[in-house]
Amino acid sequence: MRDPLRAAGRPADRRRASRPLLLVPVLTVVALLATACSGPGGTVQPTPSASATDTAASVDVAAQTRAVTALGTVASSTGGTMRLATGLTPPTNRWFSGLVFGPAPQPVFPTPISWQVTGRGFAAGLPVVSATEKTIAGGAVQQVGFTLGATSTLVSAYDAVSVTVEHRAGSTVLGHSVIAEGSPLVTYTAARDGKLSATVPVVRTGDGTATMTGGGRTWQVVVRDGTIAASGVTLRRGGSVVLLPTPDGASSKQVAALVAAARPLTGATLARSASGGAQRTTLSYAFRGGAGVLVPQPGQGTSGLTCTGLRYATIQGSAPVCTGTALRFAVDTVTPSDRLDLSGLTSAQRSTLAAQVRKDAARVDASSYAADSYGGGKDLYRVASLYRLAVALRLDAQASALKTSIVAELDQWFDPAGCGGRTARCFAYDPTVKGLVGQQASFGSDEFNDHHFHYGYVLSAAAMVADGDASLVQRWRTVADLVASDIASPTATASFPALRVYDPYAQHSWASGYSPFADGNNQESSSEAVSAWNGVARWGAVSGSSSLRSVGTWLLSNEAASAQRDVLDPDLSAFPGFTHRVVSLTWGGKRDHATWFSAAAAAPAGIELIPMPAMAGAYVGAGGRKQVQRVLAEAVPNGRYDVQFGDYLLMYRALGGKADAATALRAAQQLPDAVIDSANTRSYLLAWIMTRA
Repeated sequence: MRDPLRAAGRPADRRRASRPLLLVPVLTVVALLATACSGPGGTVQPTPSASATDTAASVDVAAQTRAVTALGTVASSTGGTMRLATGLTPPTNRWFSGLVFGPAPQPVFPTPISWQVTGRGFAAGLPVVSATEKTIAGGAVQQVGFTLGATSTLVSAYDAVSVTVEHRAGSTVLGHSVIAEGSPLVTYTAARDGKLSATVPVVRTGDGTATMTGGGRTWQVVVRDGTIAASGVTLRRGGSVVLLPTPDGASSKQVAALVAAARPLTGATLARSASGGAQRTTLSYAFRGGAGVLVPQPGQGTSGLTCTGLRYATIQGSAPVCTGTALRFAVDTVTPSDRLDLSGLTSAQRSTLAAQVRKDAARVDASSYAADSYGGGKDLYRVASLYRLAVALRLDAQASALKTSIVAELDQWFDPAGCGGRTARCFAYDPTVKGLVGQQASFGSDEFNDHHFHYGYVLSAAAMVADGDASLVQRWRTVADLVASDIASPTATASFPALRVYDPYAQHSWASGYSPFADGNNQESSSEAVSAWNGVARWGAVSGSSSLRSVGTWLLSNEAASAQRDVLDPDLSAFPGFTHRVVSLTWGGKRDHATWFSAAAAAPAGIELIPMPAMAGAYVGAGGRKQVQRVLAEAVPNGRYDVQFGDYLLMYRALGGKADAATALRAAQQLPDAVIDSANTRSYLLAWIMTRA
């Protein structure tokens, strides 16, 4: 299924496992970001248009289509047979991708619940959270459910956080289930008159209400336009049943309030904005008849909600149970940057750094670049970062040679006809899955794994080299914009989905394209995701795309906040059995202190730091010296940095204060070449630490 190791010290396959609108003095950008979807009957609905204040709405779709056509297509798509309504863009890299791809539907995790297709119907559960030394687990459970007589399912609609699953018996549509991240409700709406047989006894509690108890959990049942019996529910066409897990400790009054808010959910929309130094997100949920039950993630706040005082246990911690129509949260804006500030370096430091840049530059030649989309992307990033240092240090000869080298390489990657004449260093389009695949594909990128990791390096390199060079922007922008659109299109187009990999409720991205796992989707390297959005924003700034700059900054800021809060410095007080500091592999149904590629102590922290762009210090060390010390005590318990990711761990140590930075600088000068990552150079390593010292 996957390669167990990466070559040349690169991490192994992780598939299993972000303002330009100038309104003085406040920047404001608003857009509704939703993927085109079909309604319960399978009719395609238009994507909501973006606000007129956001140039994302002005994408030249015809020009984009022409550019995609010019690239040519992949030799064959890996999409396979999909359980997806006609007209929908395949939902890769989503929390529910496992419902669409693969031989059978996988369980999914619309936090705070789990939901899954069963043999003839569906089942839901409130995961029982537990913790061991390296894992916080909340796997899928089948507590309650219904047998419908269905023989197949397909996804008939989806948006930013919700998905609609169509249940069929042969060619007959029986009904539709709607589930959504951020709501504990399961809504089933009948497409025809029929009986739903319950998997556990149904106990009637009132007119149209009942309970079901299974697996130690009682669920509330609310029926509209139907009747309740001990064996199940009979619905008329258009009638619905809504399921809600009863929170622990709920009083009868609290239960009554939740039952009143257990309204059918039909979908959701996403809006983003920026103002007052913050990036804001609004997830609006469409409940029939008023407010519904909502559950923000721990740390997101409860702005605009009416909260019950009750909570659900989740793998992220204890989450409040509230009612309302929208989740609203904000994070501090992280300013995109790819330029180290060398102005504070001493003359001796500048001299040391210049000598190292000359040495590293002399090693760059045509053989320096890998041919695949991940290794090649990292190599492009390494040389571009070195070029930036050469320019800053006024090493004209080295800067010129480095630019010549990297431009020659990027000219290949950004050649619209590149794949017409070669099988590597080019992009081809997959018309089935609707996305770009870098050739050569690597680590499952042809299955849409890790696209943001790969393409973030490429876009970052392009931004660094084309900054201030209009001719390069003009030459590269056609393909570079497609690369950005593949992972971060602000709106859905005929060629790309909106925000392919990013989950606005989870506030982070998902890395597995088809998500063939019972624990849901996953992401390992939060830092490569952050770096990707920094690259999107910087390419937007360099190329003059306010749309990409805006969405890139929003993505960057949210992903960075999630990485700091949930990965590098998480509150683990609810999980005393978990004995580690870094949560390096995030799934829908669990959180692990582990990596796909190494059992070494340094790997979990290191993969959350790579590649340490200029702005990384704004978030990776936000917890201060104590956080840095806790992480390093776990990653390098013996104090030795001559290990994989030792370079990034030294950069991280430099955030502990001037004394730590000085110690890190001495160690970095002695670090063996073999453990410096392929996206890094000793020059950049020294420069990054010097700017902290």
